[in-house]
Amino acid sequence: MDILTFPSRVIPATQYRRERWRNGLGWTNEILRLPEQGDWQLRLSIAEIEQDAAFSAFPGIERELVLLQGEGLRLRFDDGRCETLLPPYQRLRFAGEAEVAGELVDGVTQDFNLMWRRDALQAELLHRPLVGSMLFFTEPQVGWAIHLLAGQAAFEGDVLPALAAGDTAWLGAGARTRFALNGGGELLAIRVSPA
Repeated sequence: MDILTFPSRVIPATQYRRERWRNGLGWTNEILRLPEQGDWQLRLSIAEIEQDAAFSAFPGIERELVLLQGEGLRLRFDDGRCETLLPPYQRLRFAGEAEVAGELVDGVTQDFNLMWRRDALQAELLHRPLVGSMLFFTEPQVGWAIHLLAGQAAFEGDVLPALAAGDTAWLGAGARTRFALNGGGELLAIRVSPA
């Protein structure tokens, strides 16, 4: 099965799977992994970073990190590059192979983590205000993930359950379909298509 055709659904924040990092230095709340079994090609999660820590390496993976909560996260790369993510919602895209250490600017952070296998998929992450109605179109080769950062939202026609802040919707690829999302707040919208 083409992973992008995974059925459309809303994933409430209360259903995210919480697990310890491999190195034990933080927590991850897994939102979505496709496919659900075996090696994933697309993964959305929220990391809770409690202390300065090295990130796990993910060869063949592209990553994009968005600061959700906290005073900031400094990313130190082994090539000497240093990037600081500051509120609100600053973000950075980087290669999963990179050796990188995270340093907390001032206290614990929560960070939205988008990862995808670059030889299989391409992903584009957009940060947008939600004012009134926003349209998303799925197509045979295009799916969308929508993470509501703040506010509340509902799909026109009640095709899917409403979203509260922190919830995520997956809109699966298939016949061209129009999804109208109505509400107020802010969101991350991720367009996913084949590489």
